[in-house]
Amino acid sequence: MSSFKLGDKMPNFSLPTIQGDHIDFDKHLEEHQSWHLIVFFRGSWCPVCVEELKELEQQQSYFQDKDIHLMAISTDNPDDLKAFADKEELSFPIMYDHDLTSLKAYEVHYHGEDAPYEDHGVHGEPAYFLLNEKGQVLYQQRQTSPFGRPHANELRKIIQYIRKNLKGQYKSLK
Repeated sequence: MSSFKLGDKMPNFSLPTIQGDHIDFDKHLEEHQSWHLIVFFRGSWCPVCVEELKELEQQQSYFQDKDIHLMAISTDNPDDLKAFADKEELSFPIMYDHDLTSLKAYEVHYHGEDAPYEDHGVHGEPAYFLLNEKGQVLYQQRQTSPFGRPHANELRKIIQYIRKNLKGQYKSLK
């Protein structure tokens, strides 16, 4: 069970992107006063992850219209991630986390060397965090396998529900 409660400020992370940038999340929040959907995924080798990220890209205009900044994080090899993102024409930032620092900070499940079954070595599992412009948790979900994650349409419903029912202290400054 996560120790993060709804409304908690999430920890900062600082990671390189496959696009050649580096994102310090706290600084990014200051520059982009918007909600953020952070998606942790297993890797470019995971067919379920590939389909999910393609769906998110197809729905990117929805997220942009709602002022939600989409970003993804994986422990996969950056060259493989870049080849995958280029092939699928993914437009959102994809960060790589070989040291598992952001995964551990966000309490994302990961498949370590001590895992009970073999599955592509050490890698993170899927997780989703919808954060407001202050970096506070509005929604979170963590998986222990590639299955059971919300699809893009379900994420849209979740966002609509949260926006409709958001209490005053968590509403956007905009």
